[in-house]
Amino acid sequence: MVFAPYLRGMNGGRIPFHSLRPRWFPKMMNIKTYSAFIFSISYLFAAQASAPVPVEPVPVENEPLHHVVLKNDSVVVIHLVLPPGERTLYHIHSHDRVAVPLSSTSITQQVLNEKEGSPSPSEPGTFSALTLPGTSYTHRVHNVGANPYDVLDVELLVRPQSPSPVTAATVSAENPSARIYNWVLAPGATSAIHTHTRPYLIVAATGLTLKMTAPDGQSVTQEIKRGDFHWVATKVTHTLANSGSTEGQIVEIELK
Repeated sequence: MVFAPYLRGMNGGRIPFHSLRPRWFPKMMNIKTYSAFIFSISYLFAAQASAPVPVEPVPVENEPLHHVVLKNDSVVVIHLVLPPGERTLYHIHSHDRVAVPLSSTSITQQVLNEKEGSPSPSEPGTFSALTLPGTSYTHRVHNVGANPYDVLDVELLVRPQSPSPVTAATVSAENPSARIYNWVLAPGATSAIHTHTRPYLIVAATGLTLKMTAPDGQSVTQEIKRGDFHWVATKVTHTLANSGSTEGQIVEIELK
């Protein structure tokens, strides 16, 4: 390509390139100084072009690394896998929720317009019942650990005005929308028989061979993996048993 020493004017006329020189530009500027000037201008424009563009917070369901794996009128179950060193976008939570970590790592959280928080550990078998502060909560998550941050985030779409007074078992954690029952089962162990009068989500915090038995003795046994879950919308009375050879853990998230 041949560089033309002129530009086209608005009326089609030719404008010599040298005539575009600003009046303050020295007439006798040598080539070394001129090159330095052009480099400085180019660097300035490149820096402006590469500057990060502010990103508006998005609903959690629209955050690229959060994947909806179940949605109904009561809950939205969202699976997040965040690689080491990565951050999510700022995203908005609009409901009470329960977080069930599935991996070991360390994370920080940063609320919009605030400083990044201190690192905190994330371990399988733990869980958090989180209450929505106000009408929404906007933050982002940074995985500062060595392993992927793998977590199930259960958004609870209904906060009842009058929670059910009936509980299925000892409550391990709760927020205004749900109660959590935590069953840690040694090999061969069986939970107490209990009844769920409200819809609930059963989550495998570890892999295990799970046997569920009804009061009439009918049972179902299946191999489940860490992170498997199942939504139950009917009244259920059952026991949970670990038919495997290693300890297992089941978390039940019951609507209030």
